[in-house]
Amino acid sequence: MSPDAPPGIEPAHPPASPSPAAGRPLVQATILEIFLTFLLIGATSFGGGVVAYLRNALVVQKGWLDEEEFLTALEISQALPGLNATNMSVIVGDRLRGPVGAVAGFLGMTLPGGLLVFALGIFYASNHGNPAMHKVLAGIGAASVGLLAAVTLQIGHKQLEHLREIALIVLTVAMVSFLHISLIFVLLTVLPFAVFIYRPRGAGPDAPGGQS
Repeated sequence: MSPDAPPGIEPAHPPASPSPAAGRPLVQATILEIFLTFLLIGATSFGGGVVAYLRNALVVQKGWLDEEEFLTALEISQALPGLNATNMSVIVGDRLRGPVGAVAGFLGMTLPGGLLVFALGIFYASNHGNPAMHKVLAGIGAASVGLLAAVTLQIGHKQLEHLREIALIVLTVAMVSFLHISLIFVLLTVLPFAVFIYRPRGAGPDAPGGQS
């Protein structure tokens, strides 16, 4: 009960509960809106460029996540098995509307691609020898790389502000691109090292870095 309200009378509109992670009110979204949003992303995105579509829809258009929350969700999605976009749809759907929202996001994200791949698989099987088909696929691949590079520059600059982040990026790129080490082995070595570096520190007055 509000301390300013008369006894027995509750305020008509209680303040929105802030998100524990972001410290701001959680944006409301209906199950149908979550499904249709991810349905559109799944139907219009291509390859690695899906990250750009996700950021544009979830951060710029809908405002369901801010830049930091999007980057955190993307990092979790990349660390988990499966497709990044599918993992992201489950994470965001669950954050907005719980398990039902996670299911709606998952179905919206995977339905267009599943149907399209089935149809294109039949089409490609009958036209795989056509040189024009290979040119079209090469063009789509180049566009996907461009989209992925664009979104990397947009959200990745925050990870280039400190020497330890740059060191982790260089180490990962070197292991994957130059040493050709298995991605699983890279995750099993770099990820625990990164978690140790960024482990929560005590915030008490007697802990290092705590408030006096």
